[in-house]
Amino acid sequence: MMTTKLYQIDTYLKEWDARILTAKSAPEVPGGSAKQPAGGSAEASPQTCYLIQLDQTAFFPEGGGQGADHGVIQVSSQGSQDVAFSVVDAQEDGDLIWHTVKPASSEKSLTNDLYTILSEGCKVHCILDWDRRFEHMQRHCGEHLLSGAFYRLFGGANHGFHMGQDYMTIDIALEDQSPVTLEMAHQAEMLANQAIWDDLPVSVSYFDTREKAEQLPLRKALAFDEAISIVTIGELSETSDTEPADCVACCGTHPSTTGQVGLIKIYKVEKYKDMTRIYCDAGRKALTDYQRKHEILTNEANRYSASVEEFPEKLRIQEEKMNAVRNELYHLKKAYIEAEKEKLDAVLGDIDQSGSNTPVILYPMLHLSMDDAFTMAKSYMGNIRAGKTHPLLLLYVPAQTSCVLVSDGTVHCGKLVKEYASFYQGKGGGNDVSARAIFTSDEDARLFADLLSKHLK
Repeated sequence: MMTTKLYQIDTYLKEWDARILTAKSAPEVPGGSAKQPAGGSAEASPQTCYLIQLDQTAFFPEGGGQGADHGVIQVSSQGSQDVAFSVVDAQEDGDLIWHTVKPASSEKSLTNDLYTILSEGCKVHCILDWDRRFEHMQRHCGEHLLSGAFYRLFGGANHGFHMGQDYMTIDIALEDQSPVTLEMAHQAEMLANQAIWDDLPVSVSYFDTREKAEQLPLRKALAFDEAISIVTIGELSETSDTEPADCVACCGTHPSTTGQVGLIKIYKVEKYKDMTRIYCDAGRKALTDYQRKHEILTNEANRYSASVEEFPEKLRIQEEKMNAVRNELYHLKKAYIEAEKEKLDAVLGDIDQSGSNTPVILYPMLHLSMDDAFTMAKSYMGNIRAGKTHPLLLLYVPAQTSCVLVSDGTVHCGKLVKEYASFYQGKGGGNDVSARAIFTSDEDARLFADLLSKHLK
């Protein structure tokens, strides 16, 4: 018993009829697929996925870096309407392919009959999700073109390929283990796109033995001894020295010509182990990525009343102005903190001269942030008491309804915050000589300060 793989015969087949060879229920797994071709059947339930084998299928099973096809399987049910199942995964199991399907309808009236509908020998009509398939064909062929370009230009070997949701990755290793530079990536990208513009033919050849397959100008050594499929992009001619754009073993689906790929774009390159990981995409995915990024860039350029070409220079000028403002603000803030410190020193001096016993000094920081207050408080840490009568300094920041506490350690600042801040919906922490506390309102912060004054008397 085996499944005829129609996707190897016609990659453009969108609809076909088939018969069910085997069907069984399987618990649904995260992601909506059940990759478990072996094992017994389970009792059907409303949340059940079903695993079915067909006598022939054009649903490509996951493999070679390419995701599984999706689509719909329609089952004729005697005495009722056809029942549709969504194909959410396909996995190869030797000569068979298991399709993971889910009921397309959530009607409870159908639930108990679904498992009996998927009976052996039942005739079904299959419909491929063509948009998904063609997108995979574009991307997979694009990967071949780019890998072939790196090989032809620099002898780069492809040691890994992944077709992700947002981009593809190709791991390229050069013979001397040096990294692929951005300039090299641009050259490979241009050569790959040239192959698209040349609209080269894409063909698949099948071989029973390694010896026959190895007669082709393969980019990569074969990993199989039999049942080998070779994808060739470009013409193979014994009378011409022209090499194909790519020639390598592959089980995936591809368009009949490179022009259908549309375009290839490299997004970035980065070092990965002893290789270089190429982030890229092709076809519709590359176009939509370009459209999205172009819209972002255009909108940002418009904010600066600049064209896309003028935008980098406008941005550079703006950054220079911002850096100048930051520098000016830094010095102004530094001077302001010094002025506030002089005022606070005067307040502390007046309290000392009066001889009053003031356990907590509350000083408002009206125009500074909590970080600024903490910077100012650093000069008082560990010596706020210094033989005087005030063991705790509390800098209050109204703008952020927060407080900074400093002491000489006689009063543990962190413990005060931990024990009392929560009384007034506050939170924070610290150590023996400094702490921070944040409150939800100005009133709560002031009540906290008042509580500390009473506690330390």
